[in-house]
Amino acid sequence: MIIDTVCTYCGVGCDISFSLDDGQIIKAFAKKEGEVSLGKLCIKGRKGWEYLYSPYRIKKPRIKKEFIEKNKELFPSYIKGRLNTLIDFDQKFYEADFDLACDITAWKLNQIKEKYSPYAIAGIGGARTNCESAYYFQKFIRKYIGSPHIDNCARVCHSPSLKGMRTTIGEGAATNPFNDIYNTEFLIVIGSNTTEAHPIVANRILDVVREGIPLAVIDVREIPLSKFATYQLTIPFETNLLVLNMMARVIIEENLYNKQFIKERVKGFEEYKEKILNDPYTDPDLFLKIKGYEDLPEKIRQVARLYATKKSMILWGLGVTEHIDGSYTVMAITHLALLTGNIGKKGAGLMPLRGQNNVQGACDMGCLPYYDPDYRTPQEIGLMTPDIIDAILEGKIKAIYNIGEDIAHIHPNQNKIHKALKQLELLIVNELFPNEITEYADIIFGVKSAYEKEGVYVNAERRLHLSQPVINSDLPDDWQVLDEIAKRMGINTSYKNSEDVWNEVRKEVPERFSGASYEKLKQNRLRGLQWPVKENDTPILHIDKFRTPDGYGKFHYKQWEKRGMVAELLEEDGFSDFYLTTGRALIHYNNAAQTKECISLISKMNEDKLFVSEEDRERLNNAQKAILKSQYGESEVLNIEYVPWLKKGTLYTTFHFAKSKINFLFGNESDFFVKTARFKAVKVKIIPVH
Repeated sequence: MIIDTVCTYCGVGCDISFSLDDGQIIKAFAKKEGEVSLGKLCIKGRKGWEYLYSPYRIKKPRIKKEFIEKNKELFPSYIKGRLNTLIDFDQKFYEADFDLACDITAWKLNQIKEKYSPYAIAGIGGARTNCESAYYFQKFIRKYIGSPHIDNCARVCHSPSLKGMRTTIGEGAATNPFNDIYNTEFLIVIGSNTTEAHPIVANRILDVVREGIPLAVIDVREIPLSKFATYQLTIPFETNLLVLNMMARVIIEENLYNKQFIKERVKGFEEYKEKILNDPYTDPDLFLKIKGYEDLPEKIRQVARLYATKKSMILWGLGVTEHIDGSYTVMAITHLALLTGNIGKKGAGLMPLRGQNNVQGACDMGCLPYYDPDYRTPQEIGLMTPDIIDAILEGKIKAIYNIGEDIAHIHPNQNKIHKALKQLELLIVNELFPNEITEYADIIFGVKSAYEKEGVYVNAERRLHLSQPVINSDLPDDWQVLDEIAKRMGINTSYKNSEDVWNEVRKEVPERFSGASYEKLKQNRLRGLQWPVKENDTPILHIDKFRTPDGYGKFHYKQWEKRGMVAELLEEDGFSDFYLTTGRALIHYNNAAQTKECISLISKMNEDKLFVSEEDRERLNNAQKAILKSQYGESEVLNIEYVPWLKKGTLYTTFHFAKSKINFLFGNESDFFVKTARFKAVKVKIIPVH
């Protein structure tokens, strides 16, 4: 028996097929006719389903014993009378039946609302579940609870892409399908280790490069794609905006910009041009003064010329967005497209490589404090996650409902977050497995995984796929847990299945989803549909006009600000400490909650490792282990590997394992607009451990 569904790890969102025998999965594979996979899966697609058979799945709700003790005298009689049904699970938790867990949750949420106010409750999560649950979650928090505080993991990844693209072209999503890589004449990959983080997109890049299409890679380190690149631009930390503004200046000075396109479709060019030409930081020759980076001026000019004179695409990842100027950097990327007309046509466009499987969908659904569904302005704008943490510490927020987002591991400034979580009166978590956040939870609901339920997921190219159950599970979906709690809070709801929820989404977000019925999505199971979907779907955006109120693109120039590594390199002494960046490994996914429960994956990688430049081996006396220390916190002991693909003074590590404490190294610095953390640059000391 073969069942087709969608892979729900990274934002590529591959179509995936499962071969079953007697209800058991035999293998996962991709069909050649699959629009996204093109018949290939990465190792997480092929083996990342093994967690379905892990003995550590959360099957029954768990309630913290301490929470029961604290509330024992306050519980109403209909709860008190059933406390004897609680079963010891371990030292910290009881197991409860689903009805009792929902009753207790609803009672406590109502109590907090009445005692404090609805504003004392916040929701975080939604991008690791389907659109139906993400939509229901924001509705639950906003309408049923009455709080504006709803956020999702876009906060730690691509919120700057949304902000930057909406500001300049009116839509914060990829302009073209992945397959347009086959129609381009030049590719730029910036801040994305594509082969590790989005491997099935990387396959396309490698296909066209082998056919002779030039590729430029811009990053703080060499990545696997670098060996195939025509131009490898290894740049200092925090200089994405600097380099992109330099490219724009070259295009303007050499008269390579598309005058007709700008005249017909873009506003603000003359002011933008004047700012670029008068900005001392836009001269590529600045890098001649920066030791170790003297090769960049000529490379920047060559890449700018190619980009302007070819049908070109830019792909970027978290190496762009996870900086204090991430939103401005995305604007700089869109400026290049507006300058050259490399947008709104086949083979030319902008591709933010989304991190999570449904981060695009969760944002489309309104799981953001400043957007309702369809990116409408909400009645009231709520707090972003970093502000929610501050509000907990200030005693203003007393309860969090968390769905599938391990903020006790994946978010920055973990010392602060752990302190805040301890202060909550109520933390409810929907999860598949125990992890860092469940340690702090008062009530935990085990829920279905993506391979056990039906629902819509929207990948990084705006493509909707409808999942279907591969194996049977009697666990609830996330939205069903919320629905049961809502009913017990006195709210009348009438959703019978996920299709009912989706049909409400289609009415609420008609411009994007009105034509995307379950029926049509089932007919296009392997292809999917790219929003906006009405009678037909829309592979390419911005063909005739931009999705701004007046249809015009807009320039919003921002000068790069001298800081960090460059500021130090421009001084005579250079820099004495190290700069660290982080990223994913192909084997694992984010907090590894699922992948570490897959024997085929965890057996290949079971720890985070610190990568150090070969040039620093002597300086560290060939140390084999070290602790990293920043002004905010320190890591645990990490094994060191010396590599040639890092420049002197630069470090790299993954963050998959909570025991490494990598995210204790990062503080509150974040994007100016949307508070995405500066994960890709922190100054650290290395303390060798012998």
